[in-house]
Amino acid sequence: MAERELLLWRHGLAEERHPDLPDSARALTPEGIRRTAAVAEQLHRLQLDCDQLLSSPLRRAVQTAELGVAAGLAAGFVVEASLAPGGDPRPLLQPGAWRRLGLVGHEPDLGHLASSLLGVPAGTLTLRKAGIVMIRLGAAGARLEALIGPRLLRLRQSSRRSP
Repeated sequence: MAERELLLWRHGLAEERHPDLPDSARALTPEGIRRTAAVAEQLHRLQLDCDQLLSSPLRRAVQTAELGVAAGLAAGFVVEASLAPGGDPRPLLQPGAWRRLGLVGHEPDLGHLASSLLGVPAGTLTLRKAGIVMIRLGAAGARLEALIGPRLLRLRQSSRRSP
């Protein structure tokens, strides 16, 4: 099996839960949009572009995927029901026409997926909002390449702007 990479990206900062608002309709906050766009731009600068980008159907994840596409992280994205909270995204990892697959979703699901692939106990890895985990998948198994919080990605972007 040829080596492939899996980019797991948690959605950005979203509206608080409210009894009058279904969880699926919670949107990114203005600050969440700004921070997530900065993360997406930095991921693109780091050449972590994805052959395929799949998103949970929940509004905040779709918005995150849209920001990724706008930054050039992928040409487009597809909404995938199995990335909704409680879904099973493992079937999405089957070999296909991708070298790097991006999955936009939620915690604790993405952290559990990463932990499972790496053979560590559930809960070992967690993603902060707009944070990423990069895992290399190969014949010898899975290997953690990066676990990066959004602050570090934004700081790196800011330092590039400084003279």
